[in-house]
Amino acid sequence: MEDEGVNFRLKAECLSATSKADDMVSAQANCAKDGTITINGSHLLLAVGRRPNTDQLNLENTGLETDTRGFIPVNDYLETNVPGIYALGDCNGKGAFTHTAYNDYEIIADNKFQGKNRKVSDRILTYGLFVDPPLGRVGMTQKQALDKGLDILVGHRPMSRVARAKEKGETNGHMSVVVDAKTHQILGATVLGTGGDEVVSSFANLMYAGASFEVLRDSVQPHPTVNELIPTMLESLSKP
Repeated sequence: MEDEGVNFRLKAECLSATSKADDMVSAQANCAKDGTITINGSHLLLAVGRRPNTDQLNLENTGLETDTRGFIPVNDYLETNVPGIYALGDCNGKGAFTHTAYNDYEIIADNKFQGKNRKVSDRILTYGLFVDPPLGRVGMTQKQALDKGLDILVGHRPMSRVARAKEKGETNGHMSVVVDAKTHQILGATVLGTGGDEVVSSFANLMYAGASFEVLRDSVQPHPTVNELIPTMLESLSKP
């Protein structure tokens, strides 16, 4: 994004924002790097997170509890504190993605009507960030794994060393993977680069199968694709 002219001012505390003539807006921010700066533009976007609108559901008449942010706590089967009442989707704070909301439905439907025993804890966190280049993420990051005290191996490959990315002229980004050194199972992966939002499913599928990273390492992937360099990356895992 910096290559495309986007400037980042990190560790900044917004001090003020005012409307100006000709539908312009001016914002002042106190930044650790540059001191107080003034930014002028046509629009100001604030990304401050979301709160569920559960306050409009009259939950006080149901006995349902909410947490400090307004989410409805649920157990592993999506059941609330009131037996027989379930909370699905964004209101339960278990993902806030379309794919996790749909999986909530699948858990309820399979358990209630198919006699299955599906749980939220069986779900592996995965998501795509549809920027340019796209980001695909699944499972734990390296930091999360180390914070848990896990013995891990990591792999990394820049997109500049991926043939498909070079052919498309889109070499920004990288692939990385985190592997449990004892079980050889993949703990998490990141694909930031062309096709990353799709490629990350290769890791997710193996993680759901509970298979060793060696299965993917020893596989043959079609050329020329981004996937074909995943086995190569897995051949050179190392300690972080």
